[in-house]
Parts: sequence; structure tokens; C-alpha cells
Amino acid sequence: MSKRILIVLHQETSTPGRVGLKLQQKGYELDIRRPALGCDLPADARHYAGAIIFGGPMSANDDTEHDYIRKEIDWISKPLAQGVPYLGICLGGQMLARQLGGRVYGYPDERAEIGYYDISPTSHGEAFGPWPERVYQWHREGFELVDGATSLALGDDHFPNQAFVYNDTAFAIQFHPEVTQKMMHRWLVKAEHRLTLPGAQPRHSHLRDRFIYDRAVDAWLDRFLDQWLATARHHTVRL
Repeated sequence: MSKRILIVLHQETSTPGRVGLKLQQKGYELDIRRPALGCDLPADARHYAGAIIFGGPMSANDDTEHDYIRKEIDWISKPLAQGVPYLGICLGGQMLARQLGGRVYGYPDERAEIGYYDISPTSHGEAFGPWPERVYQWHREGFELVDGATSLALGDDHFPNQAFVYNDTAFAIQFHPEVTQKMMHRWLVKAEHRLTLPGAQPRHSHLRDRFIYDRAVDAWLDRFLDQWLATARHHTVRL
């Protein structure tokens, strides 16, 4: 079985953060691609133990403006068809929803979740728990639960769908378990203007709540990655 993980990032300075660190600790090699900067995506997902598309400031609805958005959305069909574990984080989760025919939506007032927000697992999601009480968010758009998908976690009324699984191997999460403290500080500086959006939390609460909730997020992520990677061993590949 391959020990390589495909990592798709969207900015020159982006990193896979804690997700990348944990995967490397588990013995996996990271193949990092940045399609937004001209990198190609692999022709066959079966050379990988899993594929992860991370977040970014762009929208999954920008596929008419940016060719790489359309290429990434289309590429997700490969791990779906080939039984390779896929994980979409924030933008990557929204891309999965788009690939499956779902809607990615925002609000006219640019309402956002930026900071730590409550999350609750569904009965199906409890298999990937215990979940943290709150998770770190940074988004202005959310995804619908697509036909055939199973909801794993719920949030508030504005962004109710926080995690789903499709066909056993493809997962979407709206929140950011990959964020390290260094990444949080960088986001709070580079995107400080976002903190004025409706629903966004003030800077001091990000740092305070990380101290309170991050240990549970870290423990959840470690278990989740093991369970996510294991899905390949229990799935029939359809070509």
C-alpha cells in the first residue's frame, strides 16, 4: 500500500499544518501540489494512500474565473471512482460538494464563522469521536448536504453542515483542525480585516479559545486521520 499522501494547497505560503505533521509522524510522505501556482494534479489517484485539498481565500464557485478551481473540482472524481480516501477541508470540502452536485452558498452581508464555534456530531458522526466541543472556523461560505451523503457533524443555523461522508471514503469538513498556533497568528495578521464581518469573533477570543479547546481538537484529528486512511482497506474500487 502506498505511503504517499497528495496535499493540495492554494497559496505560496500555505502549509498542511498539523495535518501534515501528524501524517508524517504516522510514516506518510507528502506530495504537495499548488495548482493555483501552475502545478499539475496527478493523472491517477491510486498512487496515493489518500488525497487532501485544503482551504484558501478563493471560492469553490470561482470555477468560471479560475481554471484551477474547475480542474480541482473535476479531479476529485478520480479518488471517488478509484476508492482512494479523500478529505476536503473548508474550500476542499466545498469542492467535494460541488463535484457531487451540491450548492456552496454565502450570505449577502458576508456573514462568517471566524473563530471557535460549537459543533455537535450526528449519530453517524459519533463513530469518528469523541468530537471537540468547539472547532476553529474561518469561512464565509458553507456547503449543502448532497444527495447520498451522510452528515457527521452540525453547527448553527447559518452554517448547519459541518462534516459529511460520501461513499465511505470521501469526507468534507468545514472547520480547520490543521491550524497551528503559528498559522492562527498569521491568519489574524494577514486577514485582520475579516474580523469585522458579521458573526466573526474578536482576535482575543481566538487565542483564548485555542487554549481551552485545542487539546480536544488535536486528539480528535489524530483519531480521525487513522479512521480516514483505513477506509481504503474496506472499499471496493470501481473503475
